[in-house]
Parts: sequence; structure tokens; C-alpha cells
Amino acid sequence: MKTIERTALSELISNENYARKVLPHMKVDYFSDRSERIVFEEIQKFVDKYNTLPNKTSIEIEIDTRRDLNEQDVKAVIDVVKSLEKDDDANLEWLVETTEKFCKDKAVYNAIVEGIQIIDGKDKNRNVDAIPSILTDALAVGFDNSVGHDYLLDAESRFEYYHTIEEKIPFDLDFFNRITKGGLPPKTLNIALAGTGVGKSLFMCHMAANCMNQGRNVLYISMEMAEERIAERIDANLMNISMEDLHSLPKQMYDDKINKIIKNTTGQLVIKEYPTASAHSGHFRGLIKELAVKKSFKPDIIFIDYLNICASSRFKGAANVNSYMYIKSIAEELRGLAVETNVPIMSATQTTRSGYSNTDVGLEDTSESFGLPATADLMFALISSEELEERNQIAVKQLKNRYNDPTMNKRFVIGIDRAKMRLHDLDASEQEGLVDSNQKEDTFNEPVFDNTDFGEGWQV
Repeated sequence: MKTIERTALSELISNENYARKVLPHMKVDYFSDRSERIVFEEIQKFVDKYNTLPNKTSIEIEIDTRRDLNEQDVKAVIDVVKSLEKDDDANLEWLVETTEKFCKDKAVYNAIVEGIQIIDGKDKNRNVDAIPSILTDALAVGFDNSVGHDYLLDAESRFEYYHTIEEKIPFDLDFFNRITKGGLPPKTLNIALAGTGVGKSLFMCHMAANCMNQGRNVLYISMEMAEERIAERIDANLMNISMEDLHSLPKQMYDDKINKIIKNTTGQLVIKEYPTASAHSGHFRGLIKELAVKKSFKPDIIFIDYLNICASSRFKGAANVNSYMYIKSIAEELRGLAVETNVPIMSATQTTRSGYSNTDVGLEDTSESFGLPATADLMFALISSEELEERNQIAVKQLKNRYNDPTMNKRFVIGIDRAKMRLHDLDASEQEGLVDSNQKEDTFNEPVFDNTDFGEGWQV
């Protein structure tokens, strides 16, 4: 009786189209019979070395020269080789689909066996925390034959891509939508640069509340403040009451406001706190998988407050690593996580000591590592001054922008209500204290920027 294992081995030595499609995805441990496993090993080694399919004779010779097989093993393996016969009537598409299903089933079966061994304590290198990752990897097994974009052959699909509207998460702030062409796209890392106390966490809490109001699932990871402190800020934002009034709110009124939020949005918000400098992208990846399993929660956007106090999964302890490499590594890992999860990640970073007092912040004011702006897709500075504070405003300056021309709307101001943890758009007239020679004429009736200073030290 023919099995899928024997059929696959037969096609691997006789059907090049089949072999090219399935061989990169097949593994030795998918074959439970030892003799079949040895035959597959020899086929794989031959193809890797000579880049062509072996025949029965070459496999038999290779097996006969192996020193790790006794006479009985050699005979059993040779019998398997002799039994391999190509089926000329088999449909290639059916063969590939059947083999893919076989590989998926075997991967899941092997993962379950590994999980049982871990639970029984037979695996000394892993604990039960590794089981969700093992099962996830097994469930992800599949044949993906894409090896890159062929410029000429894929021209049609490229044209369709040009005319596909990209899914973005919009801001509720007009200028941010202008500079990003409608919001944050998936697979991106976006960074707010600001000094201590300027409003990095306020910006992210406001944006998290806005995303939740849109019906998005939001994951907010805090490395700095307690989960309750973040939730407190988002409460003030969504309930439109000051932080001070929030603490004196009667229970019935608080419940009514929570019920109103539940009624008005389908979005979910999960806040997770980690100790400072203790968690890295691997922990965040594990959290996302755990939320998917335990709460059926898949984030649409992730906030990490903030990047510099994360750890790196590549540099343990960072004892012998300079800050440039360490922060750059964290940024690259977080951007990789954004690509892997297909969501935008929003985070923040501190300015240098000189940047803290500078009202015209630049990329050079990024603390610790210039590798961070090199990795980010969008980077902007949040700038405050005494005069801006008096006006309840905060200035924004684009530093890097892969979504749009960063010289357009390079600087602008937005309103800030620190008591309610809210940001808001300002009238066009409020923008007249800034300079930007590339501002579009039709954006406002008058030029947005001029040479007026924003308080002492503000030069644009």
C-alpha cells in the first residue's frame, strides 16, 4: 500500500517541479519510519550539494558508504529505495497540496509530543513557557513559494498595489493626518522625541484613547508607569474630566461613564506593565501570543512607553555594548515585531541634555543613539516653552518621515489640556507664529509660518 511518505520520496527523485516546491519546507522529523528518514536525508544532502535530483543508484551508493548503519539497516533502507516508483498520472497540484497537509499534520503532532516531554520534565533545556511558541510555530507551517518580487513578471500585481488603498490608523489631529497621508500604516515604527515632562506619555495615552474610540484593539506596554497610572490618564481623556476630578467622582457616576465608553466603542484596550529595562521584543511577542490564546485579543496598534528603557533580546545585560548599538538594536527589534505582527508601533525617546532646553530640536538631539532615527519610519519632536505653556499649546517638528515630504508642514502647534490628558486641533490663526517656506498655499488663507518667536529661545 502506498503512503504519502513513500509517494513524496518517489516524487522527490523523479519530479523536479514537485521537488523544487516542497523540498525547502520538508523536515527529516516528519518521517516516522527510520528507513524513510534516512532516504530523505540522502535526497536532501544530494540536492544541496549538486543542485539536481538524485536517482536510485546514487542514493543506494551513498547509503552503502555510510558508517553509521549496520548491515540490517542498509538492507532495510535499500528496500525502501527500490520500492520508490513515480506515478505518471498523479496531478502536481494535488501532490503539493497533499504533501503540505502531511507536513502540517506532522508538525502539529511533533509539537504536541515535544510539549508532553516538557511537561514531564524530560526536556531539560525548556520549560512550559516554551509550549505556546512551539505550537504557534507548528500551526504556521505551510508552503510559501514566494522568493521575491520579479520586476517584469510581477508588473501587473505592482500596478494593483499602486491603486490599493492602504489600511491606516488615522489620528484625531488634522496636522498629523496631513504629514502621514491619513494615519499610521502597519509594519512601521513611529517615535515621539521629547524632554522629560513635555508630554510623551500624554501623547501616547491620547492616541491610545483615540484608537480605542475608533473601535481598534490597543495594546499599551508601559516600562515606566504602573498599569493603573496609564489607565487613569486614559480615563481622564475618554471621560473628558480632569485627573483631580476623577479621584472625587462618585462610584455611580464613574460606572455610568464607563458604560457610556463601552456603548460607544467596540475597541479594547489592554495595558501591561513591565519593570524598567527588564522586557524586550521577545517578551512582547510572548504577551501578544498569550493574549490571543487567553482573551482572543489581537492588537491593531501597539504603544511602548518608552523605547530607551526596554531591553534588547540580542544583547543580554548590555554590559559590554555601547549605547549606540544597544538602542539601535532595541529599535530594530521593535520594528521587526511591527512587521511580524502587521501593526504600527508607537513609542518615544528622550532628548539629550542640550535638547531638553532647545526649542528647535533636531535629530542630533536624540539621546543615546543616532541609530534610532535611522530605524524609525516617522520621528517627530514635541517641544514646549514657557509661552507655549501659557497658551496651552505644544509645538511639533517633523524630524524624519517615510510617509510624506518632511519639509511640508515641518512645524505646527496643537492644543494641550494636561489636566484631562487631551490634545486637540487649533484654529488656523494659531499656526501663524511658525515658519515653513514649503507650506502649501492652499492649506490656509495665509502662510502658516512667519519669523515670530515662540517665547525666549524659540528660533525656527
